[in-house]
Amino acid sequence: MNKVLKFGIAPVPVQRARSLAIAAGTRQRAKDEPNVWFPTVAAMARVLSDENMALLKVVRESHPDSMDALAKAVGKHVPNVSRSLHTMAQYGLVTLTKHGRTVIPQVTSERVTVDFSWGG
Repeated sequence: MNKVLKFGIAPVPVQRARSLAIAAGTRQRAKDEPNVWFPTVAAMARVLSDENMALLKVVRESHPDSMDALAKAVGKHVPNVSRSLHTMAQYGLVTLTKHGRTVIPQVTSERVTVDFSWGG
């Protein structure tokens, strides 16, 4: 897996204008443009916290076969691990695959890059 996940930081009005222009056909999404956007650096920092990065490292290195196994490996309660992983899944950092009642986390990329936008 050599996938790079590209995050962007741009105010909501800038994100909205970009999305509307793409939907209207007056702008095309650039190939190197971020595919996940955050409104502020603080919002991104909450998702990319040290604790969440530690979770991702364990998922990437040990390939846990369930959320329970991951929680045990990091010494955290399952509901806390689950909440963190579901948040990270919303931003494309992990996928959560259900097999019956078991949820298996997988990291989606090797690297994350961040693009800061000052406007338009």
